[in-house]
Amino acid sequence: MEPDMANPANRRTPPGAQPAGTGGERPDSAPGEARGPYSRIVVRPLGSPLPLGFVGLSGGTFVLAGLQLGWVPTAQTHAVALVLLAFVFPAQALASVLGFLCRDAVAATGMGVLAGTWLATGAIMASGPPGATSEAAGLLLLLAGLALLIPVTASGSDKLVASVVLATSSLRFFLTGAYHLSGGTAWKEAAGVTGLVLTAVALYAALAFEVEDVRHRTVLPTLRRGSGAKAFDGTSGHQFADVIKEAGVRREL
Repeated sequence: MEPDMANPANRRTPPGAQPAGTGGERPDSAPGEARGPYSRIVVRPLGSPLPLGFVGLSGGTFVLAGLQLGWVPTAQTHAVALVLLAFVFPAQALASVLGFLCRDAVAATGMGVLAGTWLATGAIMASGPPGATSEAAGLLLLLAGLALLIPVTASGSDKLVASVVLATSSLRFFLTGAYHLSGGTAWKEAAGVTGLVLTAVALYAALAFEVEDVRHRTVLPTLRRGSGAKAFDGTSGHQFADVIKEAGVRREL
């Protein structure tokens, strides 16, 4: 008795041939349809790095504000520098790397700019005399303030709370940079007060995004709009619709 060839289990693959769906061919092609090459993209689930980055930011700006407003003695400038180097920089650098892995270039760029700025600021403070100003630090802070406007502009109102944090950080860097360049006490106090406001905004953002990530729903307002809202509430098809165009998939950046 000959085997029933209509049964797929009884079909034999000719010598040298590959089974359907292997060797880069689409396995879901219809009979008679030309099979074209395809790629499989694997996405790894990750926790949101935004809360970590915002907590690091709040720590740095709060301690520096204490120094600028006189709550921390000038003699402890080197201690403040160590806080920036040992606490703030690692937290925000890690948040930046994870942000790129999460495919959020806006958040990752913002965290990367913050991390580098705090690292350089801490190093300058640690290497100079306590309470000294630095023209180099002033120019760097002005540039960092401008650089933070890049992710703010790119994001717009998609994640409004996150944009407010970065915009406030930009203002804080502008004021601190102006103090380093001019030495004026008014700039120093304005930067310190702005630093306190930024501390509160960053802590709220950290709490809101952390609760959102843990409970998978918005509890505290994060003011997501447009693509920001769809990224959290949209269907899986929406999440991966343009993944083929992203930097880790396309051939060139």
